[in-house]
Amino acid sequence: MTFLTTLPAPRTPDPMEAPALRWGILGGGWIAERFIESARAHTGQVIAAVGSRTQAKADAFAAAWGLPTAHGSYEGLVSDDSLDVIYVATPHNMHLSHVRLALEAGRHVLVEKPMGLDHAEAAEMVALARDRGVFFAEALWTYFLPKFDVIQQILDAGTLGDIKSVHTEYGEFFTRDHRIFDPALAGGPLLDLGTYPVSFLTKLMGVPDRVVGLAQQDESGVHGQLSVIMADAAGNQGTMSTTLYGLTPTNAAVVGTRATLRFGTEFNLPGPFQLISADGSACLTWDEPAGRHFEGLCFEAAEVARCIGEGRTETPCRPLGATLDTMKTLDLVRGATGISFR
Repeated sequence: MTFLTTLPAPRTPDPMEAPALRWGILGGGWIAERFIESARAHTGQVIAAVGSRTQAKADAFAAAWGLPTAHGSYEGLVSDDSLDVIYVATPHNMHLSHVRLALEAGRHVLVEKPMGLDHAEAAEMVALARDRGVFFAEALWTYFLPKFDVIQQILDAGTLGDIKSVHTEYGEFFTRDHRIFDPALAGGPLLDLGTYPVSFLTKLMGVPDRVVGLAQQDESGVHGQLSVIMADAAGNQGTMSTTLYGLTPTNAAVVGTRATLRFGTEFNLPGPFQLISADGSACLTWDEPAGRHFEGLCFEAAEVARCIGEGRTETPCRPLGATLDTMKTLDLVRGATGISFR
């Protein structure tokens, strides 16, 4: 097989061309704010309502973001027949109850990553969504980005050959008052940060046959950092480290028998990557400006709108089966490192 002469073009449609749906925001935290910013700037989606635990909190969020409707309960939000889709943006340990609430009301749902605390929770949500025949997806926005459509085409074409190893990591710094240090909110880096590299490893290598690793406990009661190595049935290896103690490159490398994929900036964000032939004699670069949530969350919003408009109940960008496989791998990582969220 000869090395590519050019990279494929992304097949991602213009987010502005997606049908405009009316969104209800369940939970008014930081990620909900970033979602609203990006969707408003780059799509025609209508952020129509927010639901919170109290009317005062809902009113404050609605006033801050110019939303016409504020529901003082989550039940009120999911019962609002003027809405087309609910975006669940509450902490991880609340996803199951809030997604169940929306699905049982017959609503289409986009839920923040990770879908749940473990595979059992995610499987319950997926089964309920399928039973109700509504759209459901995990908002792991990385896989909705145009650059990941290019990567998907590279993978589908077998350009990397047999994947022998995948190296990933993700670290950020958080102040001590952040919810990531709260054991009651399933804190620690594994779910907030580690979902990105774990999902990438699982996408490329499948659910591992074996995982070994170490975690360090933080004085707050959550795990502060961890590292694992995992292997498939053939012994091909993946590595993952994540920490909440400081900024790391948040990079990744995928080593195949025919080519290697390397990222120029954080692998999970908008930005460049390189496809390098196995012997290093040829290199192709996907060159785009580095970006973050403002530049990227719009793509998941637009894809959800397209799928709902076409009557689909899941998206090929982040199929429910892929989410469930990621949750299986996260369960294995917790088992290997002694991390518990209950």
